Amino acid sequence: MKDILAELEQRRTDARLGGGQKRIDAQHARGKLTARERVELLLDEGSFEEFDMFISHRCTDFGMEANKPAGDGVITGWGTINGRQVYVFSQDFTVLGGSVSATHAQKICKIQDMAIQNGAPIIGLNDSGGARIQEGVDALAGYAEIFQRNIMASGVIPQISVIMGPCAGGAVYSPAMTDFIFMVKDTSYMFVTGPDVVKTVTNEQVTAEELGGASTHTKKSSVADGAFENDVEALAEVRRLVDFLPANNREKPPVRPFFDDPARIENSLDTLIPENANTPYDMKELITKVADEGDFYEIQEEFAKNIITGFLRLEGQTVGVVANQPMVLAGCLDIDSSRKAARFVRFCDAFEIPILTFVDVPGFLPGTSQEFGGVIKHGAKLLFAYGEATVPKVTVITRKAYGGAYDVMASKHLRGDFNYAWPTAEIAVMGAKGATEIIHRADLNDPEKIAAHAKDYETRFANPFVAAERGFIDEVIQPHSTRRRVARAFASLRNKKLQNPWKKHDNIPL
Repeated sequence: MKDILAELEQRRTDARLGGGQKRIDAQHARGKLTARERVELLLDEGSFEEFDMFISHRCTDFGMEANKPAGDGVITGWGTINGRQVYVFSQDFTVLGGSVSATHAQKICKIQDMAIQNGAPIIGLNDSGGARIQEGVDALAGYAEIFQRNIMASGVIPQISVIMGPCAGGAVYSPAMTDFIFMVKDTSYMFVTGPDVVKTVTNEQVTAEELGGASTHTKKSSVADGAFENDVEALAEVRRLVDFLPANNREKPPVRPFFDDPARIENSLDTLIPENANTPYDMKELITKVADEGDFYEIQEEFAKNIITGFLRLEGQTVGVVANQPMVLAGCLDIDSSRKAARFVRFCDAFEIPILTFVDVPGFLPGTSQEFGGVIKHGAKLLFAYGEATVPKVTVITRKAYGGAYDVMASKHLRGDFNYAWPTAEIAVMGAKGATEIIHRADLNDPEKIAAHAKDYETRFANPFVAAERGFIDEVIQPHSTRRRVARAFASLRNKKLQNPWKKHDNIPL
């Protein structure tokens, strides 16, 4: 018996070493943690239960039968984050470059199936050189099996991908179908075809970092939701995100203890809106002053900064926030901001996370590049996302809400539950200057008359009361009481039940 136990321990020790000490040292030299170190940092101490530690590949081509490391380049299992169950897989770059074989994929698929069946989030720590070339189509088949499970899990359990090394070719499509993608600066990259192929086919000279680094995907492509300085920070932020999310689509998000008065008054908000209607202000100030303890977890902070998306808590409960940012493009909606916000709203709706919308939007961004890029269809994505959402929706209009953009931003007409406005709100088809020049075209040559007409238009429409008279605004509220009013609104909506007509699925304007 002792011999068997000793053999078991020896096998475990060998498996834990992955590709060996030399490769582990090389991983550390690149500023990267090993696959096991990442799992230990991500999960609560001592909570990890590993599966398939001794699995090895079945390939016999190209001399592979002589190189069969235990675990086959990926660590899989489950554990807890702040006491809540999650499933995890962590690719081990020290073992055959973390390349995906049939058995490597089989391990990941097993953990995906368990996550779906048991209703717990799945977190993938990606650090792989791609499909294992020696296995050919078997490796590709393994990828497709993973993809299919990503699709089946979508909207059922939260899926989080952390890119912690290279991610190229077919390897990028699995993360692309997950709910959140995080990257590590300088050590991770994602692309369908690498710099060498790009140079061969298009003659473009580009580095891996320029083509698919963290900066590219957080600022330009919107593929990634955030980028962090190193592995440790990335894993800490994933733990923080999981704390906001429900385990699955049949459970509510976790309720956390809070030490902030829901009726807290913020007098500074009474002077947040500048006297000049064209002067910008920082919408994040309002968001943090409404949130419990000022804690706001922003998603896609570096992309489409004219709209803000992220999570906060009110009375300990998770709430998704969408807010126009007047500091960037005057808060206009455009192609990028519409896509960003629409995807976020659909995630919140899929997982029963209530949505809080702060509105200061002068309209859609004009211009040929926007029209040629399909702003009509992209803007419709946000409209569609808000309109189909059945979760509690509370909207606060702080300043401008003009034209179609007023409708799009969670208006009463898109089944908004509580629609509030500050006294500074201006709800109209367009700004006074543009409206006056259309209505009083005959007086265009008389600046004094035009100025007088503009003043009349502002008096009539540049306020929230016309909309309030129609019932499109439920209440005009004092800015300093925003936290209290919003918290009470969500509290009253906790038992909301709303169902859309039966359908196989909708056909959102993609």
